[in-house]
Amino acid sequence: MSKPIVAIVGRPNVGKSTLFNVLAGQNISIVKDIPGVTRDRIYADVEWLNQSFTLIDTGGIEPDSKDVILSQMREQAQIAIDTADVIVFITDVKQGLVDADAKVADILRRSKKPVVLVVNKVDSFAKMMPDVYEFYNLGIGDPIAISAASRLGIGEMLDEMVRHFPKQEEQEEEDDRPRIAIVGKPNVGKSSIINKLTGENRVIVSNIAGTTRDAIDTEVKWEGKEYIFIDTAGLRRKSKVKEELERYSIIRTVTAVERADMVLVVIDAAEGITEQDAKIAGIAHDRGKGILIVVNKWDAIEKNDKTIYQYTNKIRETLSFLSYAEIIFVSAQTGQRLPKIFEMIDMIIQNQSMRIATGVLNEIMAEAVALQQPPSDKGKRLKLYYITQVAVKPPTFVVFVNDKELMHFSYTRYLENKIRDTFGFRGTSLRFIIRERKEKE
Repeated sequence: MSKPIVAIVGRPNVGKSTLFNVLAGQNISIVKDIPGVTRDRIYADVEWLNQSFTLIDTGGIEPDSKDVILSQMREQAQIAIDTADVIVFITDVKQGLVDADAKVADILRRSKKPVVLVVNKVDSFAKMMPDVYEFYNLGIGDPIAISAASRLGIGEMLDEMVRHFPKQEEQEEEDDRPRIAIVGKPNVGKSSIINKLTGENRVIVSNIAGTTRDAIDTEVKWEGKEYIFIDTAGLRRKSKVKEELERYSIIRTVTAVERADMVLVVIDAAEGITEQDAKIAGIAHDRGKGILIVVNKWDAIEKNDKTIYQYTNKIRETLSFLSYAEIIFVSAQTGQRLPKIFEMIDMIIQNQSMRIATGVLNEIMAEAVALQQPPSDKGKRLKLYYITQVAVKPPTFVVFVNDKELMHFSYTRYLENKIRDTFGFRGTSLRFIIRERKEKE
């Protein structure tokens, strides 16, 4: 089941990043008093009262002039409308109600998406509430007074956000056809691949990076089976700022990945693997999705008998955290190897849902411990008592040990490799949760 997505929209300097960091529980966005400095992390996973959701900071307004701010706020609002389940519209009690707020409120109201109106920098509820009431004039519901910096009113705001999330039953009714997100930088051929698979031009393809508008769901039938492909959007228009273009494509990647069972990470063979590809693949990895790396435009490469090995090694090197991911070399132009994508998808989805009996897991663990002694520290040795699988998509294992501190990352990786040697799990990450259990238990 995909997590709800919440997007934060607002003018420069109203405290979007401060609020984002408070909710994410760590300083992810850079916060300075210069408008437009929010640059790095764009999304975070947040939990409130057993509800988890993905928070997106739409950020990125460059304050050249009032007109530019308004046009960029419209762009922000549009991204939020396209991608989010709930929009948090943040305003500033100290600056008061300004024209740009009213115009953006207008766009949000027409979108019919749930909007939570937040008035920030209310450091004293007793003194400032009369100023908060002014924001009723926006006509998008009751303003919620908060101070992100002092962490006041945050609980009430979160309660209001959660109230608008789609009900679990509504989400449960979704069909069980495999959902595959196609992600990658603009212009690597994501839409061309979908068009070739469906045999019809239903996704706009052109040579301008970012011509795909929104995330589009396409049904594809292959040998009697149905699949849903989610094509991540590029941009509405070419952006002046490269970072902004990157930011928007990442926001849309997060939302598409969130809704998918597995992800095709498309790389341009002619350009080679880039840092941006690693960022995009990292989003799918963080969310525990099945991953297939698709190297497109393979027909455009001059090859010898070593090319494919050199290319594979380069990908493995750059995406070292994705050692489990499968790689396939295709051409959307000629259709080369595209049908094989379906075989790989079926295999990866099957691996994502694989369950292993507890008895078998404990045999593998006992053998692993016998072959390589667990680490010790200051005379105390790590003991592994028991392992069991608790979830699928991704396969998740709980390991009970005598001391969590002694269970180093490298030993967890060793255990993972032993499980993979036996069961493969190609194309899917594995999760390990380490729990402590006292000797007497």
